[in-house]
Amino acid sequence: MKSLNDPSQALATGLAKIRTEFHVPEGFPPDVMAMAQTAARRVPDQHADRTAMPFVTLDPATSTDLDQAFSIEASGSDLLLHYAIADVAWFVADGDAVDREAWARGETLYLPDGKAGLYPRVIAEGAASLLPGGPRPAVIFTVRIADDGAVRLDGAERAIIQSRAKLAYDSVQAADVPVGFAEIARRMAAAEDRRGASRVDPPEQEVEQLADGTFQLAFRPLLQSEQDNAALSLAANMAIADAMLAHRTGLFRVMAPPDASKVQRLRSAARALGLSWPPSTSLSDYQRTLDPTNMQQAALMLEIRRAGSGASYQPYEEGVVPWHEAMAATYAHATAPLRRLADRYVVRCVLAIVNGQPVPQAVTEAFSRLPKVMGRAGARASQINHAAIDLAEAVMLRGRVGETFKAVVTDVGDQRARVQLSDMPVVANVKASGFRQGDGLTLRLVSADPDRRVIVFEPV
Repeated sequence: MKSLNDPSQALATGLAKIRTEFHVPEGFPPDVMAMAQTAARRVPDQHADRTAMPFVTLDPATSTDLDQAFSIEASGSDLLLHYAIADVAWFVADGDAVDREAWARGETLYLPDGKAGLYPRVIAEGAASLLPGGPRPAVIFTVRIADDGAVRLDGAERAIIQSRAKLAYDSVQAADVPVGFAEIARRMAAAEDRRGASRVDPPEQEVEQLADGTFQLAFRPLLQSEQDNAALSLAANMAIADAMLAHRTGLFRVMAPPDASKVQRLRSAARALGLSWPPSTSLSDYQRTLDPTNMQQAALMLEIRRAGSGASYQPYEEGVVPWHEAMAATYAHATAPLRRLADRYVVRCVLAIVNGQPVPQAVTEAFSRLPKVMGRAGARASQINHAAIDLAEAVMLRGRVGETFKAVVTDVGDQRARVQLSDMPVVANVKASGFRQGDGLTLRLVSADPDRRVIVFEPV
């Protein structure tokens, strides 16, 4: 990780400019805030009392908008995951001011200096958040996980829960989480291997604000606690997707595989990076062997992610099995309703079908509209993230114009190469030809302009 030396506050100024450029909302309109304040006082009266169940949450240490809490118990050789999801729909009614604003936003937007929430804080970080400070309404999905990692949705109910602890990724200990937590992760990983799933979790380039107000730029691999926690969401989302598909309704996440030409290009990249990829080994099998802490392997993981077509939302269509190539399964998003608009409707859908009720018409109608709304929101979030990283790179390097840096080529194109600096978490495009993936080279920094969020290197 590299701290950003920014005495002139160029980063703060640049982040403010990004907020303006991408129309990041500041706060909420008065009518939305008034409606949220009223909704937050709504007393749950359709919820079973499950406060005796030992739920905990596991998130980044600073998070306060907590979507999920979990409890685990054994059922013979199976494990029962009781996955409590924030009951956002209890506080947000179809067509009210909060709902309309959420449709305009689509998802929470994250910047290094703060976020623009999907819902007002009084709901997202208060009444609906599964914090340990008091009982909270939730929808509990009970997911049965077999020895082989097969999942099935056993039940769904509205309930009042009481979280016992707010655990953090960077400090959680094995004794803090329910027995069975690591075993669920092991079972889900084994099932992914058998399915030929090809999820790629390379180190992410990110800008983070520290406790003292300063920032750092880093390539950050996922912690083991994050990977294990993600297995719980994976189990729930797969079971929920299967339940919707069986009832011929729902909204799914889909992803197509890379085409043959992209796979061949990735094989060339592996050779250039000095990696051994046997001809008989498929892409999905090979990428599960890659180590994100190894620079060459992490570079290939990033190229694999870029080669994918990207995931999108798709409503149920008669005769079509929605498929997510990276998961090698039918898959949905349901576990983050405080941060993604679509999840609120999937939760409502599954709550209805599991309990023998008709899916509300408003939910069915929303499924046809959500792919476009979520696609637009996701694109804006990605643009903001890239802009923040470009800004941080320019701030980090602006005082080093004329210096040289070691780098490795991660991809090549027409008269250009994408490179990763060897000793800094910086990725850049360089005008150059004659290089191959995996080549080492020396670059001279020509310019670093935080105002335009641009850095320029040239090969030495």
